[in-house]
Amino acid sequence: MAVIAFYASKRCDKLTIEYTIYEKYTFTMVDFSCSCKGSHDKVQGSFYGKFNKCTPIIIYRQDKKNKQLREREHLSPPEIDKLMAAAKSIGRHGIRDSTMILISYRHGLRISELVTLKWSQIDLEQGYVHILRRKNGIDATHPLFGPELRALRKVQKEYPSTDYVFISERKSPVTEHVFRKILKRAGEIAGLNIKVHPHMLRHSTGFKLANEGRDTRSIQHYLGHKNIQHTVRYTELAVTQFKNFWSD
Repeated sequence: MAVIAFYASKRCDKLTIEYTIYEKYTFTMVDFSCSCKGSHDKVQGSFYGKFNKCTPIIIYRQDKKNKQLREREHLSPPEIDKLMAAAKSIGRHGIRDSTMILISYRHGLRISELVTLKWSQIDLEQGYVHILRRKNGIDATHPLFGPELRALRKVQKEYPSTDYVFISERKSPVTEHVFRKILKRAGEIAGLNIKVHPHMLRHSTGFKLANEGRDTRSIQHYLGHKNIQHTVRYTELAVTQFKNFWSD
């Protein structure tokens, strides 16, 4: 349980208020009249701005485990197809949004790697993309296949002369917050009975490759894991290891 400080405009003696932020964290706010008088960090979140900086409030954060939020952390290939089709049907940026999902899924990108992807990392003629991994991951060069090449060419045609691949109407890179909203809305329209988040696409890559029987070392390098223990989770849950358990 983490302790974070917050400042509210009104005193709430012996009062507990609960908020749910980003569906994952439950914040319980209790006024202890903290004596630190400003030494705590202010909370950055959905409810920051509802209060003015005045009275110190202590917040106890209780993290909810992923299993409490959803039954699984990956999508199947048919679900990915539904997600992309839904994203493509939404608004004016359907091609961009569906391509973001495709590239993130095909190459196991973290959201930070996706929104910072540049055209200088991509060679459409030779058919490859250089992946710059975050979190001390291992960089790699991945091949680009037909669906990705066609989608990227469409994006390049719609958004010419830009450094970043995925940009907004203001010619700035699509933010992580915007992509989360895109996924959430696409998941709802696609009728997926699971709450979709960006990192789920990366997990889906790992599970797909493991279910196809790819060896753990290859998956490790493809996803850029420095520690192979982060890759083993996919092969441990792969259904292929049980396929010969029953003869019928």
